Amino acid sequence: MPRDVLTSKLAGFGTTIFAEMSALAASSGSINLGQGFPDTDGPPEVLDAAIEAIRSGVNQYPPGLGDPDLRRAIAEHHHRWYGLDVDPDTQIVVTAGATEALAGAMLGMLDAGDEVVLFEPMYDSYQAGIALAAATPVPVLLTPAADGRWHFDADVFRAAISDRTKLILLNTPHNPTGKVFDRDELELIAEVAIEHDLVVVTDEVYEHLVFDGSEHIPLATLPGMFERTLTISSGGKTFHTTGWKIGWMSGPTELVTAARLAKQYLTYVNGAPFQPATAVGLRLGDDYYESLVGDLQTARDRLASGLERAGFTTYRPEASYFVTVDIHSIGFAGDAMDFCRALPATAGVVAVPASAFYMNAEHGAHLVRFACCKQLDVIDAAVAKLVEAFA
Repeated sequence: MPRDVLTSKLAGFGTTIFAEMSALAASSGSINLGQGFPDTDGPPEVLDAAIEAIRSGVNQYPPGLGDPDLRRAIAEHHHRWYGLDVDPDTQIVVTAGATEALAGAMLGMLDAGDEVVLFEPMYDSYQAGIALAAATPVPVLLTPAADGRWHFDADVFRAAISDRTKLILLNTPHNPTGKVFDRDELELIAEVAIEHDLVVVTDEVYEHLVFDGSEHIPLATLPGMFERTLTISSGGKTFHTTGWKIGWMSGPTELVTAARLAKQYLTYVNGAPFQPATAVGLRLGDDYYESLVGDLQTARDRLASGLERAGFTTYRPEASYFVTVDIHSIGFAGDAMDFCRALPATAGVVAVPASAFYMNAEHGAHLVRFACCKQLDVIDAAVAKLVEAFA
């Protein structure tokens, strides 16, 4: 056996926490509130469009930039929701989910020794993508405050910028906290990016899953920011088609081209029949998007209220698929990983330790993430088990 076959860039990275916890759910027969995928199908119009595309022969490689009609639908979506005018032929590329777009951005824009400022906790692929580019992540901590929102210290954020900073990576709406960065916070990020001539990559996959009247504001809509922002999103969360892996990146041609040059050597292209189907989804009427948010907000409230009845201090999210709790509030003295590994035996439920989303794991050692993107009867069954175990 050859020695040291794993690249040093990935030393310390193992199987993702989602794979571990989903396997634990399957092996224990527990209710899986860990990995963030819905347990209902998406809109029939979208599913039917995929079936029709397959039957119509859309089964070979799509164009390298993505299906032209999907790129037009993405451009229409940007204008419809945010007033952005994006050229579908030069400023949009379809990707294998947002994860590939993020990897392409990191590999295409970063050199060894560059630094990326981002917010912690963070989706787990961010750190790995930065590592593959031989760059260095510089985390800025988000902490929950008395008002229930997660905040960061503006001075700490400014101090994180150095002469090696190349890029800011921003996830809003945020996973795992459910935070929606407000206009004041975005204006601060924009001010720093412009002052230091930085690129910003934004992950906005939860853009349509925003609750309680909160507003998702794409950073690219702020003055002076379109020309330095690569915006990434996908259809998986919006249309309950996470397994299709249809994402996209958009922005100024220079940034899109840099990310595309790396992306083309990852998957090249993907999901031919799912691309025109996603275009159908993007063109659905406002009633679909309103019901999507309404149903998920109901599920969020059902889960959050149940977690509170079980005794957890609960951080009710402003957006996304997830509710975070503080396990110390029920008297659990160990860390989140121990809690989640024991939870199937304790309560017949699976969750994800939020410590997996921190570079500095101690900051999230007391936090656990539950997914609310499930049918209400599934949530109710999980809540009943948790209340019985902990209340």
